[in-house]
Amino acid sequence: MKNLFLIYNAHLVDKNINVKNGAVLIQGNTIAGFPTKETVKHLLEEKNIASFDAQGLTLMPSFIDMHAHFRDPGLTQKEDIESGVKAAAAGGFGTCVLMPNTSPVISSAAQALANNKKAERLGMAQVIQSVSITKNFDGVTTTHLASLKAKDVPLITEDGKEVSDSAVMLRAMLIAAKNKLIVSCHCEDPALAREAKDLRKKALAELKKNNKTQAAKLFGQANALLATAEDTATFRNIRLAQDAHCHLHLCHVSTAACIDAVKLARAAGQTVTCEVTPHHLSLSGDKGDLRFEIVNPPLRSEFDRKALVEALLDGTVDCIATDHAPHTAADKAAGSPGFSGLETAFAVCYTTLCKQNGMSLNKLSALMSANPAELLGLDRQGLLADGYKANLVLVDTDKTWTVYGEEFASKGKHTPLEGKKVTGSVEATVFNGKVVFQSI
Repeated sequence: MKNLFLIYNAHLVDKNINVKNGAVLIQGNTIAGFPTKETVKHLLEEKNIASFDAQGLTLMPSFIDMHAHFRDPGLTQKEDIESGVKAAAAGGFGTCVLMPNTSPVISSAAQALANNKKAERLGMAQVIQSVSITKNFDGVTTTHLASLKAKDVPLITEDGKEVSDSAVMLRAMLIAAKNKLIVSCHCEDPALAREAKDLRKKALAELKKNNKTQAAKLFGQANALLATAEDTATFRNIRLAQDAHCHLHLCHVSTAACIDAVKLARAAGQTVTCEVTPHHLSLSGDKGDLRFEIVNPPLRSEFDRKALVEALLDGTVDCIATDHAPHTAADKAAGSPGFSGLETAFAVCYTTLCKQNGMSLNKLSALMSANPAELLGLDRQGLLADGYKANLVLVDTDKTWTVYGEEFASKGKHTPLEGKKVTGSVEATVFNGKVVFQSI
């Protein structure tokens, strides 16, 4: 009866189950069973068992983010491992896959495992550090990939960039296929992206002069280029992955054309998976002040947004990933793309998908927990089941709250949701059997 922790009076939900008035018994860092009401009564009488009354709130497997930036090492003024795992815990995440665009760029298993260890010592969330496709983002060197093992580094990516040379990308994909690594692609034609960046600079200059009409026009031109950049790079990467027979994972898909490309690739028998971010599925970039929010890929049209929602509902999209991209206030003012998303992800997804589009909570749990666990090959994670890791999140699906970036645990305080109301709040997070976050 040692190291037992009982969570009771909970609504239990994962990909497969939906049970009201349920309970979970945790022993150490593992789920040890689901006691009946009678057993709960007896357990509560035991003095040496810790307990938590969920008061009817919903208990789910903690979320797994396949795409986040913690900026450690080298850019820790934006975020570091400690602030990142605190933000993860506050958002209900038990695992985050980190992108390698740090300083220096993470291009080896040793560097990746060092970041994983930093998080392990803090004990608030698991970090899985990815490695760059080309060494130090040089766009050429892939020899470092040969020694990578999927159990240490399951995913390689050039996120924030694209490997422009198709021969280099194919070479990397062939190595990845041999080592059973996921190739996660930020699909964006580099030449078109450079032109779009110049247009954004001009748009920011117009905004400083309070010329919103001209700024909106320039941002619109940039976003049109970036839509073409995403579509063309997606088509190329799918074709290269077909030859390499590798597992291709498309980062933050944002256009209807790319969704169609995924469907066609799968119909042809390819292993192609993809993710969508909470901001792309919930926000349109063709109206109001959201036209001036800078993120890569940009906030798209309402047509594209609806296509993403439909793809989530019909199973085309495999998982939801935050692309948590914290920046300092000065960097955001200078046009750095991205915003913090870990602490708003569940509420945004629950509001948009469940409340507004009728998605079941089971399906949302699959997208945020079970599916990414399966893609990453994580052992005993993503479900509420005997023997699974006790990485859990308690949510209130009735609670409506207002987003204020200053309240984030993340160092990055910028959010396009500032001042907006959302429904669904993270009330507590359990990692390895211990409560690591409580809202009150």
